[in-house]
Amino acid sequence: MTQQAEPHAIPDGATDASSAPCCAASQRPARDDGFGAAFCASMAALCAETVVAVTTGVFVLLAREHDGLPKSPLLAAVAALAALLLTVLISGFVTAAAVMPALALGRRAALRRYREDRAWWTAAAVPVVSAAAVLVFGAVAALGSHSFANPLNYLIWWGGLTVGLLPAALAGRAAARRVRTGRAGSVTRRVVRDGLVAWLVVGALGTGAYASGLVSVYQPPRLTKQDLAGTWSDGRGGTVRLADDGAAVADGLDNFTWDGTGKDRARDCDGSGTWTPVKDSGRVQGVSLRIDACELSRDWSLIGTKREPRIYHEIGKPGSGKRYVLTKVVKHGKGGSRDKHGKH
Repeated sequence: MTQQAEPHAIPDGATDASSAPCCAASQRPARDDGFGAAFCASMAALCAETVVAVTTGVFVLLAREHDGLPKSPLLAAVAALAALLLTVLISGFVTAAAVMPALALGRRAALRRYREDRAWWTAAAVPVVSAAAVLVFGAVAALGSHSFANPLNYLIWWGGLTVGLLPAALAGRAAARRVRTGRAGSVTRRVVRDGLVAWLVVGALGTGAYASGLVSVYQPPRLTKQDLAGTWSDGRGGTVRLADDGAAVADGLDNFTWDGTGKDRARDCDGSGTWTPVKDSGRVQGVSLRIDACELSRDWSLIGTKREPRIYHEIGKPGSGKRYVLTKVVKHGKGGSRDKHGKH
């Protein structure tokens, strides 16, 4: 009689023991490298830097010559909101294009040398990435304008970009390390908090300076029609004489006209015409000049000071910042000189 051997029973414990490492390995969650945390912290740092820098710049520019403040609170609020949204978008782009590559470069450099990934590796990588960014965008700008900028400009751009990226890169590194080491706490929240505090401090100092009278907001000169009468010069031979009776005589004045290619070309304007002061709420804001001989018809805005008034109009595309400026030739012999914002 043949006996059939029963199959050996495998203990349940042995089965669990042999399969446990495999199952544990398959169920272990992937380790977070901190990319998301680093990205958010970097964006927060860049936004905070921009808001604080812009606020400081606004306070500084208020005391300097400017074209005037928005009169509508709603328009100012909409402009501020649009600027804030644009800041967030640009911060995200800069983080992706420059900050994250700097973090990767610093970490890779440390690993290649079998060193610990310390903060100074990231700090050393930032100038390298900034230089690469300046080279790329400088080359693109040169292709568009068919000329290279002054070498000093590239150096200034590199230095400014390095200074701006460094805090964001260090914040991103700190956020990534916290995630990788499993420590609690959000670097992004801390960056937002510190940025808000810095913004409030700058706002309080700036508001206090203007409220106390230590600094005054710039105001265009208050002139009458008699003050506007006289000779105005562009400092390059072009003049216009405004008479008390409203007559005007131009001699070599530049008249900017479209040349058909999207650019303004200056042509000499000679001849007689008329002028009138431009007023807003009873206050002189500029000069309306018309010279029939050269078909010149322009409104000029008033800037400068009462001692050295200037009038200007924009040239080129709207918002280009380019101006054609005339300075009044005063009677005590200090002739009009070409303004730094003069003909371009």
